[in-house]
Amino acid sequence: MRQVVCRSFGPVDDLRVEEAPDPTPGPGQVLVEVRASAVSFVDGLLVRGLYQIKPPLPYVPGMAVAGVVRELGEGIDAPAVGTRVVCGSPRPGGYVSHALVPAAACAPLPGAVGFETAASMIESYATALFALTRRTTVAKDEWVVVLGAAGGVGLATVDVARGLGARVIAAASGPAKLDAARAAGADATVNYADEDLKSRIREITGGGADIVVDPIGGPYAASALRALAPHGRYLVIGFAVGDIPQLPANQILLTNRTVIGVDWGDHARRNPGELPAMLTEIIRGTADGRLNPVTPTAYPLDQAPEALTALAERRVVGKLVLVPDA
Repeated sequence: MRQVVCRSFGPVDDLRVEEAPDPTPGPGQVLVEVRASAVSFVDGLLVRGLYQIKPPLPYVPGMAVAGVVRELGEGIDAPAVGTRVVCGSPRPGGYVSHALVPAAACAPLPGAVGFETAASMIESYATALFALTRRTTVAKDEWVVVLGAAGGVGLATVDVARGLGARVIAAASGPAKLDAARAAGADATVNYADEDLKSRIREITGGGADIVVDPIGGPYAASALRALAPHGRYLVIGFAVGDIPQLPANQILLTNRTVIGVDWGDHARRNPGELPAMLTEIIRGTADGRLNPVTPTAYPLDQAPEALTALAERRVVGKLVLVPDA
């Protein structure tokens, strides 16, 4: 098997593709021949040692894969050998040609959903669904503002929010990113590189948004918080621009606003039994057309550093995957 290995925390360019003996599944595991591995912004933070959690070294990055089951471990009779599957995991290990995955972390993948699409959407769509259906509940016609709307989590949130009946404002920098958000279903857009975010949100909504979803942090957070209507909810998902914002507490107090933390990865680690249902919900929604993920950009496995650099430099619209056989 081939795998991307991180032997010390530091620049992503230090990652190396190494060969290892073909793995054998243990009790409760399946061996998956990987056709696509998801690449996420968090993967890059982990490699650089900048994330809240640091995996034991050496380790293989990657949290989600799609492929074909090739071997079953003891006590496992499903998914059967030859089944197309998508697998998510709260722990790293996905940048590989062959992955050992808990059988409970796999969901059957219908032929209507491609391997690359399935792998790329699991983390972002699980985060979006967790945010909008578990951490808060979106009511029909509520206004949802999505910051960083052209990123992986951003586009997934636009898609999920529209599917739940919300009206969506996509906020991003630059025409290409806003075009991608409109294609994903956004009702309105704000270019926060040259527009006043708070004023535009209030103008579009007629007074204020009901929900802000923030996967980027940085300088736009306080303005988005101030643009919330009474009883508005501010969902903190991440800090893709690098800076953790200091939200003004008086703005939370005023008009009974709420700030909500959203960490799907932590929830999945603490509640692994919920993962299969989430995977199934995402894949079924994609297969029947309720969810419409964008087609990801594919890199060969040995170009993992280039893929992670593109994400870190915010040059990516949508999602990326690694393809072992490319």
